[in-house]
Amino acid sequence: MRILGRHVPMPQSVAMRRTLGGALVAGGTLGFLPVLGFWMIPLGLVVLSHDSALVRRKRRQLEVKLGRRWKGNAANKKDGSGT
Repeated sequence: MRILGRHVPMPQSVAMRRTLGGALVAGGTLGFLPVLGFWMIPLGLVVLSHDSALVRRKRRQLEVKLGRRWKGNAANKKDGSGT
């Protein structure tokens, strides 16, 4: 798995990936606590998307939407017409 350009190893076992992903999402719901954070929810969904077709489809749709927005913003900054 690649996150922000860095390679992060994933557990080989399906059960371990599902456990890790579920634990990250569950811990993310307790994001108001000092150690845990809301950042854990998207990370858990990325781990779960490795095995779940529904989560993987939604993640890819979001990646495409964000990629188009990012490229659009970069093009606007090059033209000088952006804010």
